[in-house]
Amino acid sequence: MGFLKGLFGKKEAPTRQLSHPKELLKGDMVTLDDSFALPPQLRKQQLKVEAIHTYEYERSKQCEFLLRGSDGNAIFMSHVQEDEEYLSFSLKINRSVVEALFDLDEFANIFEEPGKVTLHTQDVPAEVDNELSNWLSDEYHQVSFATFGYFHRGDYRHNMPPQDDKQAQPFQSYCLVNNEDTHAIDIEVYECGDTEIMLTLYRPLSDIRDYWPGS
Repeated sequence: MGFLKGLFGKKEAPTRQLSHPKELLKGDMVTLDDSFALPPQLRKQQLKVEAIHTYEYERSKQCEFLLRGSDGNAIFMSHVQEDEEYLSFSLKINRSVVEALFDLDEFANIFEEPGKVTLHTQDVPAEVDNELSNWLSDEYHQVSFATFGYFHRGDYRHNMPPQDDKQAQPFQSYCLVNNEDTHAIDIEVYECGDTEIMLTLYRPLSDIRDYWPGS
């Protein structure tokens, strides 16, 4: 028996096979499509899953993958399952970019009831446009107002987030979408006073060309 054991050796654990975004774990990598419909921050990029977060709402939860590539940009990706499944890619923007893209009076109305704002994108400087043109639509209409939820720094796809988690961050979310349902603006206002503003793209699952399991 000892001879046979030495001859054949130990069986190696099978390598993980990835074929769908819902299978991604921290440390995995994805390679995205080379389509010119994608912005430069995504096109042909190889992105690593740096962290996995969870958004918890009253009747649902949503997993978010924090991706980062060689350029250092943080990209936030979610797999959304509705009538059809698709990918949501988001890029955070700061106040100066918001001021360049939108009329601030119009933007402020997003946070006022009844929450039915139509938001128009302004003519933006060339240096901003080159980086963000694929992320933007000409016009957005508001589809959600002050939706309450909790943000958890952890992967809770297969179990409930801890309900006594002192690290959970309560927030209210606001969302605006264009007429084609291809672009969105997502806003999260946290109880601590922080506000996160993101430009979002809705894309097919086929935009992920390859999956690479982490070590």
